[in-house]
Amino acid sequence: MLTKPVFKTSLIAASILMAAASGLSGQAQAADDVIRLGNLKLAHFGAVSYIKELGPKCGIKVEESTFAKGLDVMQAMIAGELDVGATASEAAISGRAKGVPIYVVAGFATGGARLVARPDAGIKTIKDLKGKKVGVTRGSIQELLLAAELAQHGLTSADAPGKDVHIIYLSYPDLNQALLGKNLDAIMQTEPQSSQALNKGFGVEVMKPYDTPIGSPVRTLVMTEKFYKERRPLAEKFMRCFVEASKTFIDNKALAQKYVTQTIFKGQITADDFDDAIGNSAYTYDITPAHIQITTDIMAKQGIGKMTTPPVATEWVKTDLLEQAKKSMNIK
Repeated sequence: MLTKPVFKTSLIAASILMAAASGLSGQAQAADDVIRLGNLKLAHFGAVSYIKELGPKCGIKVEESTFAKGLDVMQAMIAGELDVGATASEAAISGRAKGVPIYVVAGFATGGARLVARPDAGIKTIKDLKGKKVGVTRGSIQELLLAAELAQHGLTSADAPGKDVHIIYLSYPDLNQALLGKNLDAIMQTEPQSSQALNKGFGVEVMKPYDTPIGSPVRTLVMTEKFYKERRPLAEKFMRCFVEASKTFIDNKALAQKYVTQTIFKGQITADDFDDAIGNSAYTYDITPAHIQITTDIMAKQGIGKMTTPPVATEWVKTDLLEQAKKSMNIK
């Protein structure tokens, strides 16, 4: 009579162990589906941020980390802390040149730069920057565009007095504060900060710096080679989710505006700031090896990124996942 209860107890214990093992397996599977995303807190990076909102619908979980600038995203990728990162092309190129194992897999915004001057500085053109203090964020695409514009107009520059233009390196928010405080004559700024400077009246637009061979710069979505190669099904899911998030922001401006102004910036920027910012940094999907190669060549020419061996774009710009995702959603 004693054997039956023992047998039943054994079955119950086995069932509990199997259930626990199954639960652990499910947790492990869930952990495998987590995608670590690095992003910047900028208006034109909003659609990338929105991917995490669509994640459950896409069958993925996205854990987003926000960084001050693109080079910080690259450092996190070097450290193995991210699977995917959103950054300007300059940071991606610099990272690849230093051996960071990444691929450019899509573009997500174009433009996003503006030369803004103090209203009383008398700056109407690039040539008027001679003898002036100009602020920019080090390691940003704006730095590259400023260097290209100055070179195109025959002006020299350095981060100390003695050249035609005195460059001051500051973060994006600090650039606006320095212009407002009249500590700088002009800034080469990102969005939405440049639009804020215009809308608040302490800055005037000199130009959008898109007349160099770079044209309008395309921001890059990059994946680690490991994620791209070894977690292919998850990479495909992520790319479809990216395309859907971007399409949502392109098609539904009201939703995009609300998400960026309220969720990302917590009311720190206005609807007008957003509208003006996206007017100068439109959401997109696409990027080409040719664009990355031209940007790389100008970086090398201007000595930006300190690249010993500039990377060849055709070797690391991989848009097959993007094309597959666009085709599945009937997007040309």
